[in-house]
Amino acid sequence: MALGGLQSEELDQDREGPEDGDAEEKEAEEKEAEEKEAGQRKRARGQNKSRPCMKPKQYEQHRLCPSVTQGRAEKCFFGQRCRFLHQVGEYMATKPADLGHTCVLFETFGKCPYGVTCRFAQAHLGDGYQNIINEDLAKQWEGKSPVRNNLSKELQQQLRKRRFSFKKAEEYLRGLAKLRGDAERGEDPKALQSPGPTSGEEVSSSIQTVGPVTDEDLIKLRSCEKKKLEIQGKLYLAPLTTCGNLPFRRICKSFGADVTCGEMAVCTNLLQGQSSEWALLKRHHTEDIFGVQLEGAFPDTMTKCAELLNQTIEVDFVDINVGCPIDLVYKKGGGCALMTRSNKFEQIVRGMNSVLDVPLTVKIRTGVQEKMNVAHKIIPKIREWGASLVTLHGRSREQRYTRGADWAYIAECAKIATPMPLFGNGDILSYEDANQAMETGVSGVMIARGALIKPWLFTEIKEQRHWDISSSQRFDILKDFTNYGLEHWGSDTQGVEKTRKFLLEWLSFLCRYIPVGLLEHLPQKINERPPYYMGRDYLETLMASQNVDDWIKISELLLGPVPSNFTFLPKHKANSYR
Repeated sequence: MALGGLQSEELDQDREGPEDGDAEEKEAEEKEAEEKEAGQRKRARGQNKSRPCMKPKQYEQHRLCPSVTQGRAEKCFFGQRCRFLHQVGEYMATKPADLGHTCVLFETFGKCPYGVTCRFAQAHLGDGYQNIINEDLAKQWEGKSPVRNNLSKELQQQLRKRRFSFKKAEEYLRGLAKLRGDAERGEDPKALQSPGPTSGEEVSSSIQTVGPVTDEDLIKLRSCEKKKLEIQGKLYLAPLTTCGNLPFRRICKSFGADVTCGEMAVCTNLLQGQSSEWALLKRHHTEDIFGVQLEGAFPDTMTKCAELLNQTIEVDFVDINVGCPIDLVYKKGGGCALMTRSNKFEQIVRGMNSVLDVPLTVKIRTGVQEKMNVAHKIIPKIREWGASLVTLHGRSREQRYTRGADWAYIAECAKIATPMPLFGNGDILSYEDANQAMETGVSGVMIARGALIKPWLFTEIKEQRHWDISSSQRFDILKDFTNYGLEHWGSDTQGVEKTRKFLLEWLSFLCRYIPVGLLEHLPQKINERPPYYMGRDYLETLMASQNVDDWIKISELLLGPVPSNFTFLPKHKANSYR
């Protein structure tokens, strides 16, 4: 136990009733306490679905027109109708105070594209608010981009006007329609045929077609052999929604994560050219094994989206999220619901595999309902349909995080999956947890919440040690995250506050970490919560706080004071206690 006794995440603190008073008063007070406790338990589960959303205009009353920042004020798109400021002097008179003397964009790239709107502008503004450029450093980045997979205006226009060619996907879908028509006429159509991978480490180079497979079909549909996905025994950072953004992946990569994956992207939004959804596909140049994860419920949109990404972005694999438990996805037939829609699931896997030149992977759960595992029945089918790898989260949809991951069942599924690789996921927070997971026979481990609680977990696993990391070292990690965030989202007020928002979301998980030097025994388990405790210094105590106000205080140490009208509520109710 740690610090006098850890509390399980799924259990609320029990409160003792009064020690004196008559039986009636005791009963009434106990009933009131139970109702209060039940209310607290109810509030501490699930998501805060009606969170306040602060928009950029609420942080800045007066904003400078982007055309001025980009040096083309005379070419303002809105002309006389523009509601932004065009006079730099007028803007500077109302601009909030700078947050520091060093701009990470200027220091890294030799130029800050945000100019006078940068909240660190004093580092690169000359006389007359002129934006200074470090020519030598800027030349080193000329023609290069640290981030790949950006959505071009041309591609966005093609998607919005429906002019993008989905030749392979449409051919596959025509075959599906033909099969459906044959079935309606009472004929006996041949099933979709697809040989699976030939070995656990080798990706199948075959392409799926409708009806009998001929050499002509293979030549017609396949532009090249599929690339190999060599990730046996590697550490895989899960595609984490909300916190799994590019700056966070860079942090985990620096600590030894081998495989990274973008946050779950909705295929229909990608097909519509939505910039916010395409941002989830961005890849930093340091991510050497990188995949993207898609969510969808139907073979037409998923197959088209796979072909779109195959032609337009740089990626090592594409993952289908068949493990997403949230109602918004599940009720539309996506995520976990696909585990109960076998025909659609098969059509999606075969269709996507037929248009991709990179391996296709699938992430699933043990099942939908608790105590009704179905993954062992589905995995052989997924292998037959042509997937190159399966990741199994050892919980059902109903369980969410209220029980420990079932690694005995994951071990059973790993044997069934052979020769297809299977990665296990669930409750890994120490190198001992990772070692025990690998002993089950899985090909590798995926790490999710463990990375959010301590991103240096990857280093601990590779070096087989417990790292008693100091509060100053942890604070340096937060500094790196804020710098990466300013690079990614921008150094103007909007970028600063977006960085702050994701920093606060991450702090809602980081506060769960218990310093190794304070534990009575090792290792810490992921579902254990400590009682309130004092750290070895003020910063360590502050980082252990589960109060939103203290997270905001940490953010202010890194990004300056919050705006006067600032509010924040974490995504998950269980992450904050007042």
